[in-house]
Parts: sequence; C-alpha cells; structure tokens
Amino acid sequence: MATIFSKIIAGEIPSYKIAEDDKFYAFLDIKPLMTGHTLVIPKQEVDYIFDLDDETLSAMHVFAKRVARAIEKAIPCKRVAVLVLGLEVPHAHIHLVPISKESDIIISKAKLKLSNEEFTATAKAINQAWESQAGCCSASHH
Repeated sequence: MATIFSKIIAGEIPSYKIAEDDKFYAFLDIKPLMTGHTLVIPKQEVDYIFDLDDETLSAMHVFAKRVARAIEKAIPCKRVAVLVLGLEVPHAHIHLVPISKESDIIISKAKLKLSNEEFTATAKAINQAWESQAGCCSASHH
C-alpha cells in the first residue's frame, strides 16, 4: 500500500512542492515547527532511512543540502536544522527546519498553523531560491 508520501509524489495528494529531481522530492511540512519546515523524501518507498542503499542515502543528503541552501536564502534563520525521526510516516524522510535558536527545533512544541496563502508564498520563495541555484530542475505547487 502506497504511503501518503508516495501519493504526494504521484500527485494524488496536493503538496507545496519545493524541489524535485528523478530520485527525490522536497515539499513543505503541513504541520511545521517553523515557517519553511521542509521534508525531503526519496521517490523510492523505503520505510527506514538507513535501509536505503549507500548511493541513494548519500545522494539524498546532497539533495537535502541544496534544498537547505534554498531555505537559507528564502527564510531568515541562523541555520537549517536536520532531523531524521522516521516514525510518523513509513517512508524515509529528512526534516529541514530553519532555526534561529535551539528551542525552534523542539519537536513536541505546538505546530504552526499557516494559511494556504502563507504556505504558497513560502513554497514560492524557497522554490525561487532553489531554481536560482545552478543545475536545478523547476518545481511548482501541484
């Protein structure tokens, strides 16, 4: 049975897409810790990130680095934190969270409630930063 993330990749469930290539997909978390909180997922449906083969795992981190650089350009922050929890959805994923202080990353804190307009504007800003980087594909909200 396809995970919710596989359905997002297939376009069956809408997402605020940030970036995509042949192997990976990045989109805004709909229950963000901070504005710009993005998920990076492999298109291959694998439950546990460390069950990915070494080449895919390495490539996923390089893709995530490029997405993090786009987040840094679009969202005021000191750093982009990286979290791998892997319990919420049985599909490997990396959380990229723009932070200015450590308390921004407390996973149990109340999630932001953003409007569709706020999500759309955030996705557009990060996507524009993504596209301005060399060697990127285009991405749009679908």
